[in-house]
Amino acid sequence: MMNLPILSLITFLPLVGALLILTIRGEAGVVARNARNVALLTSLTTFALSLIVWFGFDRSVAEFQFEERALWMPDFNISYHMGVDGISMLLVLLSTVLIPICILASWESIKVRVKEFMIAFMIMETTLVGAFCALDLILFYVFFEGVLIPMFLIIGVWGGPRRVYSAFKFFLYTLIGSVLMLIALLAIYIQAGTTDIPALLEHNFPPSMQTWLWLAFLSAFAVKLPMWPVHTWLPDAHVEAPTSGSVILAGVMLKFGGYGFLRFSLPMLPDASAYFAPLMFALSVVAVIYTSLVALAQEDMKKLIAYSSVAHMGYVTVGAFSLTSQGVEGALFQMLSHGVVSAALFLIVGVVYDRTHSREIATYGGLVHRMPVYALVFMLFTLASVGLPSTGGFVGEFLVLVGAFQANAWVAFLTALGMILGAGYMLYLYRRVIFGTLTKDALKSMMDLTPREIAIFAPLVVLVLWMGIYPSSFLDVIHVSVDHLVTRVQLASNPQAALSLVSR
Repeated sequence: MMNLPILSLITFLPLVGALLILTIRGEAGVVARNARNVALLTSLTTFALSLIVWFGFDRSVAEFQFEERALWMPDFNISYHMGVDGISMLLVLLSTVLIPICILASWESIKVRVKEFMIAFMIMETTLVGAFCALDLILFYVFFEGVLIPMFLIIGVWGGPRRVYSAFKFFLYTLIGSVLMLIALLAIYIQAGTTDIPALLEHNFPPSMQTWLWLAFLSAFAVKLPMWPVHTWLPDAHVEAPTSGSVILAGVMLKFGGYGFLRFSLPMLPDASAYFAPLMFALSVVAVIYTSLVALAQEDMKKLIAYSSVAHMGYVTVGAFSLTSQGVEGALFQMLSHGVVSAALFLIVGVVYDRTHSREIATYGGLVHRMPVYALVFMLFTLASVGLPSTGGFVGEFLVLVGAFQANAWVAFLTALGMILGAGYMLYLYRRVIFGTLTKDALKSMMDLTPREIAIFAPLVVLVLWMGIYPSSFLDVIHVSVDHLVTRVQLASNPQAALSLVSR
């Protein structure tokens, strides 16, 4: 088993599934059914393989595990290098969990070009998993940019009325930032002579160079996260994307930004990260408060949840740049928790949208009288988004605030306001949709959750409660890698503090 190239199998098995779907021929109904079946079977097999990584992962070491290396461009010292550590392993699992859920969610709602839709999702899974596993900068960039193509098609082909505008806005925003990152990668290669990430983590870049590299990385990761003020593509993309597109966009793609900061900006450019930490705090606090207030004013359910995602990602950057173990662990945990909760909330919207074809909050009211199971599931994920104790949302936000308080008490206080505002807009949404008198005729024939929809929500319910009740099963995975990362950053930016930390 140790010789099995497990990460390559997890990464490229969906691509094999895409090729199988491509060969399907026959009548339209038969092709659609077979395409769905192949995509679901492939994604479930990929998830089963990713469990091998979970069970085989050594939680006591910070080094990369399950490493695979092969010559790719030997003349340029560029190799195919894969591996995971505590920072990336759980994000791989998050990707493999959400893809089969997305396929089930689109089982009945996607009726045209089903074959092409499933191929797009299979390609997307390869790029998502590949980006988290890549240990070569060029390889990472290929996957990092490759994910744009299937998402662009998913929004542009299967989206809403303004899908073409939203798809191009999404594509151009993310591409422009990534071009600056590509220039930074070339500068790193020229300076260090390698694109191997483990080697670059040990390389000391000159402080003056770190500043420019850090700003180039910021341009790419801030858009992907997204951070204020480059977040405006996200609400448009979510509103126009099909439900499963919104799920994977919020659940996994936004995590590229946070992962980029933790994998590249902090460990490779520690001096610049410490220098720009106040800037990141300022942008994050504005994101948390401003986008929460904007969410309160929304009449479209998807837009409200999209703005809440920007606010929750603000917690991630506050925790990451607190440069404390609790803060960074909280940032990672928040990424995982948000990946599950935001995915579930977009699925919640998708359930009623499939029945009424409306996302307007005013369309609903009193659904608890017709859909009690739906109301219960909606309540759980609403409270998880608010950060109720015993749900995954609480653990990440609490750790972020603990880390932020160690760095700056004012930052912690202002960030904590986001929890109050978050309770305001999420409970406002829940009250208007679920409670009240059932007066609208269109809602009086609404069916509760079907068995297929219950099967979609069941694993997400389990995950949210598992992360809240037994968080150490996730924190144990990331703890050693995070400690190693924080110690490295503090040694570079503040040797005295780091030495005292190590001595304790």
